[in-house]
Amino acid sequence: MRAMWSGAVSFGLVSVPIKLYSATTNHDIRFHQVHAADGGRIKYKRTCAIDGEEVEYADIVKGYETDDGELITLDDADLDSLPQVSGHEIDVIEFVPADQIDPMLFEKSYYLEPEAKAAKPYALLREALVQTDRMAVVRFALRQRESIALLRVRGKAIVLQTMLWPDEVREPEFDILDAVVELRPQELTMAASLVESLGADFDPSRFHDEYRDAVEEMIERKRTTGESRPAPVEKTTSDEGDSMTDLLSALQASVDAARAKSGGTPAEKDEDEKPVPSRSRAKKPAAPRKPANKEEADDKADAPRKRTRKPA
Repeated sequence: MRAMWSGAVSFGLVSVPIKLYSATTNHDIRFHQVHAADGGRIKYKRTCAIDGEEVEYADIVKGYETDDGELITLDDADLDSLPQVSGHEIDVIEFVPADQIDPMLFEKSYYLEPEAKAAKPYALLREALVQTDRMAVVRFALRQRESIALLRVRGKAIVLQTMLWPDEVREPEFDILDAVVELRPQELTMAASLVESLGADFDPSRFHDEYRDAVEEMIERKRTTGESRPAPVEKTTSDEGDSMTDLLSALQASVDAARAKSGGTPAEKDEDEKPVPSRSRAKKPAAPRKPANKEEADDKADAPRKRTRKPA
């Protein structure tokens, strides 16, 4: 596993340096949308619902529509002005009885691994949670968002269990639940007997995703019976080819500028040297990329041409 975050658990005057790992994974089979005729990937363009024009990513902002139909937009500058939540501390707020936590609040699980020097305080916290049958309520920031979470024990590991905020859990507002239902004693007895007859200790390894197994079998059967075909290689667009050329030009300009600053001369291009072929597969030469703004156009005009030193 690869650590996705590092920090420390702080409770009282004790600090436990840790690394954070995702405790779960998703084994769902992911399909791509492809053209039935040739297998090409389906792509979508960002278009405006009003004028139908394609919109560049730089021209897209976030919008919030109010209940009365007003649209409020937020750009990057607005979002950057918000308080930035950061830090690498998992602060323990309180220790609560484990049976008081509603599993409905549980969201995602992460393993905490102690640093080598923190093995003892880590074990101390773990055993204290086990002996007292409590969980630690903590606050921490992940991906610049503050979260509320629990520290609980699973085997020899401490698990950080992120939780939903209380206002994110809906109440079951069903009128039918308020209706008075009369249950006879014999009905309750029979229902309890049925529950007891199906009673068992929970073993999650007994269960598996039968639908996923069937999909995997179908894929393997199609592969072995010759119903598969080579995945098509997408053509490189002219814009990608232009970007590669621009990158090479920028690198060469940087090299020439560094040599000029140190007293050397820019490298001269060998007349017999063949140009670097474009990665584009289009037969027509790619049109030159338009500069994004006037400053970029001026910079490209002032940049020295790519040249290579003649061999001695």
